[in-house]
Amino acid sequence: MASRPTRVLYIDDDPGLARLIQKNLERRGYEVERADKASAGLERIRAGGIDVIGLDHYLDSGTGLDVLAELASIEHAPPVVYVTGSAETAIAVAALKAGAFDYVTKSVSEDFPELLASAIDQAVERARLMRAKERVEAELREAKERAELLLSEVNHRVANSLAIVGALIRMQANSLSEPAAKNALIETQARISAIAGVHKRLYTSDDVRFVDIGEYLTTLVKELDMSLASSARLRIRMDAVRVPTDMAISIGIMTAELVTNALKYAYAEGVKGEVRVFLDAIPDGAVLVVEDDGVGWDGTSQSTKGTGLGTRLVNSMAANLGATLTYELQHPGTRAKVTLGI
Repeated sequence: MASRPTRVLYIDDDPGLARLIQKNLERRGYEVERADKASAGLERIRAGGIDVIGLDHYLDSGTGLDVLAELASIEHAPPVVYVTGSAETAIAVAALKAGAFDYVTKSVSEDFPELLASAIDQAVERARLMRAKERVEAELREAKERAELLLSEVNHRVANSLAIVGALIRMQANSLSEPAAKNALIETQARISAIAGVHKRLYTSDDVRFVDIGEYLTTLVKELDMSLASSARLRIRMDAVRVPTDMAISIGIMTAELVTNALKYAYAEGVKGEVRVFLDAIPDGAVLVVEDDGVGWDGTSQSTKGTGLGTRLVNSMAANLGATLTYELQHPGTRAKVTLGI
């Protein structure tokens, strides 16, 4: 079915000029209705079905500016082409500020109806483009909301699945008596927790592109401390630093390994000490520090404890992030420093 013609409402208290405008617009294919009073014009607009309005300034009572003020309260009001006298540029400016799409200078010349018709053509096209833009923007917003909801659900399910896997590994570790196998499973469970923590942050975040790494690492380190049941005291100080999501998992795994090593190996059995984890924001990045006052290790010599997998993971994550990793042997203790570019 063909669409109906564009419907114009022309509001003017000059019946002769209004008929002339009507004939001119109808020749261009428009369907034209006339109103000689502001009140009649507003009543017709509120009834719906009007696509564009031609509005004269001087009306029987009040002015076209009063009509524009009323139109501002009507949802999806039609576009308006305002008609003013030749010496009334200030009025034309006021009309544009009040919401008119365009204005035409009224005159007795034969050009006036053509100029008005051309302005109405442009107003109709501009309104069509604006409606199309609004539809596209609304569709994009809806698509974005659906995608974010779906992504949140995916992250929720991934986090839950990883939590289940971590719990199963913890149960398996608790059933073992051989220390090396038990420790290997506990460390594996910590790595899984590091990954699960990122996904948990993502499904509760308003912006899945970024993670507040300070909040995330604080939770992760506390969970590690509880999981490992270390005798070392833990001190944490974290700045709020937002990092892209794809960086967060690597930072989490690296931090988990550094903290695990410090909690497990920095102090001899029965010796109490402190493990400090700091994250400081710097221009264009952050500095992560894990330090202790224990036996000390420079990052290069072969450790007498563990398999060395944790150290390889830390080096690998640092390389993936393009981070600078240094070990500073202190007296006593070890200080691992990771400088991250963001």
